[in-house]
Amino acid sequence: MAGLAPIVEIENVSFGYDPARLALDRVSVSIPRGAVVAIMGQSGCGKTTLLRMIAGWLRPSAGSVRVLGRDLAGLGDAEIFALRRRMGMLFQFGALFTDMTAFENVAFQMREHTDLPEALIHDLAMLKLEAVGLRGAAHRMPGELSGGMARRVALARAIALDPELMLYDEPFTGLDPISLGVIARLIRQLNDSLGQTSIVVSHDVAECFDLVDYVYMMSPGRVVAHGTPAALRRSDHPFVRQFVAGEIDGPIPFHYPAPRWGADLGLEAADG
Repeated sequence: MAGLAPIVEIENVSFGYDPARLALDRVSVSIPRGAVVAIMGQSGCGKTTLLRMIAGWLRPSAGSVRVLGRDLAGLGDAEIFALRRRMGMLFQFGALFTDMTAFENVAFQMREHTDLPEALIHDLAMLKLEAVGLRGAAHRMPGELSGGMARRVALARAIALDPELMLYDEPFTGLDPISLGVIARLIRQLNDSLGQTSIVVSHDVAECFDLVDYVYMMSPGRVVAHGTPAALRRSDHPFVRQFVAGEIDGPIPFHYPAPRWGADLGLEAADG
């Protein structure tokens, strides 16, 4: 795959939900084909906004976004929808259809987006469930599954159409240590065995650093550092050091800005 263009190229992208405050401020990211890349940072730093930009749900106010060789700025809705069929996404809490079995959740993608015969859909859906270790739970309802099992069914659904690009939005949230380890292992195995490229948005340092090839570290609205997990562990950048070590105080302060104690307690007014 050497010499191939990156599967995602984001150049100097800016975006704001509120004109007075940018959620993304001149962000640049390059995702090579075949890699597992993490976008990390504290809550509210713009990670999920960036993921939505890659999926074409949001358009930048400045800069350019190229995904799977296409400049998203020049695409209409129908072309965006067609491009999304080449992507898979695992949402934060799985988002399974609660009135469908595990099998029906996985088969839904194929029925909705292909003209495959039902017998083939059945076999392919069972193969996807087998890939995540849950063929035996095919006929269980989401309410009968543990949180980790439900997340694995959601992963089987996300890979139903053999996507080239997988987007993971906080895939480890709410999972026990065993389920978390299973999901992390599946992300890596499926990426490599299916020839995918994966982008993982997370703030779980330990799991991500053991899983991914490269990391982009964000602090509100900006990429402040990037490199391999090993390089970021050695980084002297104040924010990276605080985030990786879980330090209480640093560039992200423990104390939210507040007036002086005297003003809050009314002492300054009394003295006056």
